[in-house]
This record gives sequence, structure tokens and C-alpha cells, in this order.
Amino acid sequence: MTEDDAEKQQPDADRDEGRPEAEEVAPEQPEAGEAPQGVEPSAREELPTTLPVLPLPDNVAFPAIVLPFHIKGEERLKLVEDVILGDKLFLAVAVRERPEEGKQPGPANLHQVGTTCVILQMLRMPDGSVRFLAQGLTRTRIDHYASTEPYLAAEVTHVADEEVEDVEATALFRNLRDQFTNLVDALPNVGDAIKVAVANVDEKGPLCDLVAYHLNISVAEKQDVLATLNVKERLQKVTRLLAREMEFMEVAQRIQSEARSEIDKSQREYYLRQQLKAIQEELGEADAQVAEAQELRQQIEEKNLPEEAMKEAERELTRLERINPASPEYSVARTYLDWIIALPWSESTPDNLDLDDARRILDEDHYGLEDIKERMLEFLAVRRLRGDMRGSILCFVGPPGTGKTSIGKSIARAMGRKYIRVSLGGTRDEAEIRGHRRTYIGSLPGRIISALRKAGSNNPVFMLDEVDKLGADFRGDPASALLEVLDPEQNSTYTDHYLEVPFDLSKVLFICTANFLDPVPPALKDRMEVLEFPGYTEEEKLQIARQYLLPQQIEASGLKPDHLSITDEAMRRLINEYTREAGVRNLERNIASICRKVAKKIAMEEEATEEVDAQKVADLLGPPKFVRETAERLDEPGVAAGLAWTPTGGDIIFVEATMTPGDGKLTLTGMLGDVMKESAQAALTYVRAHARQLGADPETFKKSDFHIHVPAGAIPKDGPSAGITMALALASLCSGRKVRHEVAMTGEITLRGKVLPVGGIKEKVLAARRAGIKTVVLPERNEKDLADLPDYARQDLQFVTVDKVEEILPAALVAEPVAAKAGQKGDG
Repeated sequence: MTEDDAEKQQPDADRDEGRPEAEEVAPEQPEAGEAPQGVEPSAREELPTTLPVLPLPDNVAFPAIVLPFHIKGEERLKLVEDVILGDKLFLAVAVRERPEEGKQPGPANLHQVGTTCVILQMLRMPDGSVRFLAQGLTRTRIDHYASTEPYLAAEVTHVADEEVEDVEATALFRNLRDQFTNLVDALPNVGDAIKVAVANVDEKGPLCDLVAYHLNISVAEKQDVLATLNVKERLQKVTRLLAREMEFMEVAQRIQSEARSEIDKSQREYYLRQQLKAIQEELGEADAQVAEAQELRQQIEEKNLPEEAMKEAERELTRLERINPASPEYSVARTYLDWIIALPWSESTPDNLDLDDARRILDEDHYGLEDIKERMLEFLAVRRLRGDMRGSILCFVGPPGTGKTSIGKSIARAMGRKYIRVSLGGTRDEAEIRGHRRTYIGSLPGRIISALRKAGSNNPVFMLDEVDKLGADFRGDPASALLEVLDPEQNSTYTDHYLEVPFDLSKVLFICTANFLDPVPPALKDRMEVLEFPGYTEEEKLQIARQYLLPQQIEASGLKPDHLSITDEAMRRLINEYTREAGVRNLERNIASICRKVAKKIAMEEEATEEVDAQKVADLLGPPKFVRETAERLDEPGVAAGLAWTPTGGDIIFVEATMTPGDGKLTLTGMLGDVMKESAQAALTYVRAHARQLGADPETFKKSDFHIHVPAGAIPKDGPSAGITMALALASLCSGRKVRHEVAMTGEITLRGKVLPVGGIKEKVLAARRAGIKTVVLPERNEKDLADLPDYARQDLQFVTVDKVEEILPAALVAEPVAAKAGQKGDG
């Protein structure tokens, strides 16, 4: 119930057709000042059992409550005319669901329980409509509808309340009356009639009806109260509804009080500011707001802004001067101007164009990476000859731990530029790149503009880390937002959503990093110059550990250089037996572990030195984690070594094949993908078709089942490049000839025995060298990829390129079957 419910006592002439005005007209009581009372049982029995039905679209009639009605429409006016001429009784029933537009509610649209009402007063209006007041008499249940024309009429049963007299019911009655009285008293403009009626009511059922009618609840909730005949249950339901409404009223009053306090506070602040302004004018002191605006204007004029940025800044400053400092808009405008002033529109750092000095710095920070260093020197050379050039967009791609991120900092130092880094891993919101528009509260520029403000220069080295780990969801696609940032033809007019003025990014040297390029969208990939970071070789890791990692960890552990020394043999053992990676992160962790253990020993013995040789590595770090087992794994027929590409670099995989008595079935295990399974099927078909050529008995395939397994079964594997490895493992198994332990291979095969090219040759070859492989078998069409290999890899390895599977056999299989050798040995 609201205050307006009690203020408006007269029917509204503009109410919708057939809508009772229960929300605006306080009900009249049977006698002034008396509480409503129910119908006596004898009177109920005298009521007719057939009544015309008047649907109520938006209200519920209760016994003893007076309702106003405004009736229009021929059918509804006919009902009222007949009721007036008869006994003035009708049944008011709430509509359960509205009928289709243009149709009157039918039996299916009405509730089963309504209220029998009697017309008290009626007034005919000039427009032909009728207004009348009717009072509810008793609850009535519809048994069935007797007719539907010209209006609804029903056979009914008049039902009485189910009284419950116990302590709980009495307590509920008293509590309901007290709580409703409190609600009425809390509203200052409530009419006296309701207060008097509440005070004088002495029956439980009528009190529930009176309270439910006046509460601001839904029609469905009122109908639920009407249909509840058990008085105790009705008391419980109405009590819960009343408690909810009182809670709503308390919240509304609190909100209204807080809003009034805010208004009073704003008015008080405005009055005080006006007084302060008058005092300052009297004393000849400048207004703080005016002084602040003048300071901002001076900063803008000194900033040397581009034309569009200057116009926007002046427009926003003019707007700021007219805004009351107490207004939220003032802080929004002030924050925007602060960003405009703080950005490095024309501030640049001079490039270090001394190529020898730049080379020295790059070599000082990183070992190897000659391609990357050469590319940076080319950039500086062109910059030196031309005098000015656009920034480049580079993308460093390689396994983790190969120095992609750290060399970006060295590049900035070598060029004499500022360095900023933004990690994009897990970024899913486009607004993080392009910013939020100023219409949103708390909006700020995107990460590109924010980083440039922090750098204080418009030509930094800008590292966008983990660009391959960008996400996308309902908030947009950050990779698409980067298209403008990383396009040299567009980024000179890059527009952030917050600034809404172009900012020139063409002088920035953008460097993106990624572990692999597959997730990067093609349009974004096309805008970048890709530079690959291969995995480090054993020799490179040894030099990196000796020159960089060990001195850093000695210093980090609080040691002195003479406290710890590690021999080359110990370092090689660390590299080969305790790490298996393309980069050097795990190697650095192992060196750090050795330094900490030595530091502990020195701290406990106060003074000591430690020389770590190959034997002491196991004492300090425990048993080796990785063992070169190529020779042992390939020591029997049916096992072949393949080369695989992974996101962390290349790796060695073993394919094991065996056969058991059966009928030629093939079983595949090792968590293989669909492509790899199809490669195994193709390999078996080829070997079966060329059994005699491979030195195998064709009958073997009819009498045996074959099982191919790729170890490390918990790791998913897929791709076609293991095709020749599977074919060779099967050929070795069927012919009894072992695969040479120093040979590894990669390539896809066809049913005709053709060997097709595959990718990742560089990473696979470096993995073969790390594993001690001496001979690598490659598809003939991959021979061109050998040019990308480092010189040391081409010198240390022997490459055999093949076009057909049969060309692999001489290089990969031993000359004679194992059984033949065993026989010869026994004969001797």
C-alpha cells in the first residue's frame, strides 16, 4: 500500500474499461467506523446458486470490501442492467490469463474462486458507461458455467471460512493487526476510515481480507489469499506478504532519505561555494576553478598538440569552465584533459645510430640469435641513412625460454629507446586494446595508449607478449583490434575510443612474441615480419650458462665468484640429463638449485669453496631425469625413432610394433589422433603389399595381429609425419632386421610408398642433434629446408633424403635379420 492509495477517494473517470479502481479508491464500509464482517451462515444459504459472472482483469474482490466499477461495452452493460433489475447480485472473478486481443474473457481465462457481490450505488455517465459501487458478500466457488451468452453465468457454491481456534491462530491474528497498524501509521496521509476499520476488526478472516486488499501485491497473490479457506493458513500467507511489503517500504524510505540528504548536501556546498567566491572577489583573490582552468590552458598551449587534439582539448576545456566542480561531469572532463596533456604527442628519444655500439650491447646481453641481431642492425642502418622511417612490426616465434621477451629489452637498450611491455595472454575484451568510451563511468584509454603515457615517448620499443594467447568472447575480439595497431599504413592515425582523436603510432617499434603461429589470425599474421627463434644447441646452452646464467645465480644466491665453479663436463650433464627443453629456463633453475645448496654449505661451514664436477651433479640434484636411451630402445626389431614437432620445440618419439597370432587385425595405442591412426593403416597396407620386397613372409600378415604403440601414452599425438617411422617399424618387425640406433626420421607416406614433405624440419633436426642422433632421414622435397639450419647442425648430422619408402631401408635397417645373426653365432 502506498500513500496515494489512501489519498484518492473518488473513482477516476479515465480508468481503463472494466478496471476496478481499487488502487485509488478507499473502500467504503457497511457502516461508518465499523469493521467489515462476514456473511452469516443462514444468509449465505439464501443466496442464489446461479449468478452472472463479471471478470475482473486487474483486481480481486474480497468479502465485506466495497469496490468501485466502471463498465463499458454492450455485453458488460447488459449484465449490469439485468443485475440491477434483479436481485443486484453477481459474481466477481479475477482473470487468470488474458484472452486474445479483441475477445472477452471466457471460462478458461478465469479463476475457480471468486466473490459474490451486491450493487450498492450506480451512476450512469453521459457517454453511456456505468459506474457503481459493489460490496463483497462471501467467497464463491464456480461448479460449472451455465451459459456464455449474452454474458457468462455459472452454477456456484457459496463457501464459508474454515475457522481454527488455537493459540497460534490468535497470535497470528494479533500480530497481523499490529503490524498492519504500524504500516498504516507510517504513512502520513492515510484516511481515518482504514485506521478505524483495522482497530475495530475482531474476526480473523475479515482481517486477512482487509489487509490483503490494501497491500500493493500482485493479482495472483491476492487470488491465492481469496482461495485459501483455512483461516490459519490465510493468516500465515498474509503475514508473510505484509512483512515483505513493510521491508519494501523501509528500503524505499531509506533511499528517499539518502537522496534528500544528497540534495541538501549539494545545495549547502553550492551556497558555501558562492559565499567563498564572493569573499575571494572581495579580497582580490582568483577563483580556484578559474585558476585551474588557466593552468590547464597554459599546459595545453605548451604541449604542441596536433590540430585535431588541440581542437578537442580546447572544446573540453571550455566545457570544463562552465561545469560546477561538484558535478560528476567535472571530474570526467578533468581526467580527459589530464590524459591529453600527459601523452607524448611529440616527445621522442634520439636513436643510437652507432652500429658497433648497438652490436656490442646486443652481444653483451644475449649469446647467439644472430638473425635477430642482424635484423636490428639493418633497422638502425636504414634509419641512419634515411634520417627517418616508420617503425617496424616484428614477431618473434619460438619455444618458451629461448629469449624472445628478454631480447626486446636489449633491443631497446641498444637503440637508446624506452622499453614498454604489455602481456596479452588471456586478454578477451576488445576495450582493453582500444579503451572504453567516455560515456561509461570510470572509463580509461586502452593498454596501448596507457603504456605510451607511462613510457613518456612516442617511439619506444613496444613488446606485445604472448600474442598467440589472445581470446575472444561476447566483449569482442582483441586480435581484430590489433589490426590497426600493427598496420604501418594505418597506425599513424590510431584512434582510441576514450581519446577519440588520432594518435601517431608509426614511430613505435612493435615486437610481438608467440610460441607458435597457428592461433594467430591470418590477417594479423600478414601484418608482421616473422623471425623464428630455434631451440638452443648443447654448445649454445653451455656458453649461455657459462656467460650469463651461472654469474647471475651466483650473485642472486649471495655467493662470490670464487665460492663456486662448475666444470664443462658437469654443465653438459646438467644440459643433457637434467633438462629436456628448447630454451634454458629449466637449466637456469637447476643452476640456481646448485647455488643454493652451495650457499647453505658455505653458511653452515662459514668459509668454503665448491667445485662441481660431473659426479657431484648427481649428489646435489639427485639421479638424472632424462637418459639418452636411443640405442637401448632400438636394440630389437620393430622399434623405430621418429621426429616430432611440439609447441616447445622438436622431440624424439619411438614407434613400437609387435605381432601376435591372429588374423591380420591392427591395434593402435598411445593416445593417437585420427590423422596418425590413418597413417598407421596406410603404413601397414604398404608393408603388406610389398612384403617380399621388404624381406618378409606374406603369410605372416594372414596369421598375425599387429599392435603399434607410441610411448608416453598420456600425451596426445597427431599428424602425418610419423608415417615413414611406422612403416619402418613394421618392416623391421616383419623382416627381423633392427633399426640402426643412430637413425631418426620424419615424413608422410602414401599407399604407393611415396614420401611426402612435412613441416617443422628445423625444430626436428635440432631435437635429433640434442638426442645424439647421427643420421636424419627426410622427404626429398624437404631438402630445401636444410638451408635454414645452423651450420653446426649441418656439420654434425648426416641427412638422407628419400622419395620412396624402399629408399629408407638401406640407410635405416641393419644388413641381416637378428635370427640369422644368432644362428651364425651358434654355428661358430
